[in-house]
Amino acid sequence: MKTMTGQEYDTLTIQAVRKVAPCVVSIAISKYLPRMQDIGPSALFNPFAWGQLEDGAKEKVKVGGGSGFLVHPSGLILTNKHVVFDPDADYAVLMSDGAELPAKVLSRDPINDIAVIKIDAPEGKKGFPSLDLGESRDIQIGQTVIAIGNALGMFSNSVSRGIVSGLSRTISASMGVGGHSENLRGVIQTDVAINQGNSGGPLVDLQGRVVGINTAVIFGAQNIGFAIPIDWAKGDLRDIIAHGRIIKPFLGLTYVMLTKELAEKYGLKAHAGAMVIRDHRPDAVPVLTGSPAHQAGLQEHDVITEVNGHVLDEKDDLTDLLQNFKVGDTLTLKYLRQGKTHSCKVTLQERK
Repeated sequence: MKTMTGQEYDTLTIQAVRKVAPCVVSIAISKYLPRMQDIGPSALFNPFAWGQLEDGAKEKVKVGGGSGFLVHPSGLILTNKHVVFDPDADYAVLMSDGAELPAKVLSRDPINDIAVIKIDAPEGKKGFPSLDLGESRDIQIGQTVIAIGNALGMFSNSVSRGIVSGLSRTISASMGVGGHSENLRGVIQTDVAINQGNSGGPLVDLQGRVVGINTAVIFGAQNIGFAIPIDWAKGDLRDIIAHGRIIKPFLGLTYVMLTKELAEKYGLKAHAGAMVIRDHRPDAVPVLTGSPAHQAGLQEHDVITEVNGHVLDEKDDLTDLLQNFKVGDTLTLKYLRQGKTHSCKVTLQERK
């Protein structure tokens, strides 16, 4: 196998960037917020004047930004769900040529940190360029990858290069709204320089094919970034094109995947599986009323051990396994309750 020189690597990087950059966009987020009073110099001597609001007056203010990339000539753009999470905000896309276009959020993935937004072509323009989507399942540790995005919300089409540092990582990442976080599973770890504003931008290989969507950094750490595998987004795109929305199957319960330590803590015979349990939110319920899990009679502290004969273990997350099925599919679940094995059938609904 021939070893590439540094110059050859640079040439491939430059070619990939030239191919990808015209399809990478910056996303501006704006909201109408109460307008502050225009106070004069006298306020310097009146501390109570600071921070007063004009009655009923509002002004449009930029409140954030992120990145995205074109994936269809019709103007479909992939980004992170946490970039366009706020339903009350307005979104605009800044193109690589400087044009600014209003954007509409078509759908937010209820499972993964993925969203699809759309822009319309200006009058006289037929369509948009779009990127080739690669195969994230073919990624290897040590492979060279490139990130392009709106670094810090100020520097559009910033380019950084690094390698894949790890695969199938699980992290807890802030979604940027309300301070809540979500667990991201199966993500790609890289040492590519990722900053705020890069979220939603493409992670590409040296051929310029998208292999991931940059999504998170760990604050306080250096050279550690994460990306959503692009394979996860392909199904979302198919749903958008065919149905106009992202469709995900829904079981209707919250759970934790068992470890030996958790099993010992709860005195369970099973050392693997998905234990039904409410999460940390004050209003949380373990099984949602009216859901497939509720109709099947599942209860808190039940441990689901098999799905259609597939035995769950520490490597198989229940949510990921359910993505192999479609809305309307009927599954057979095996579960433990108070040490006894039971089974039930559930018909998956669409997650709203």
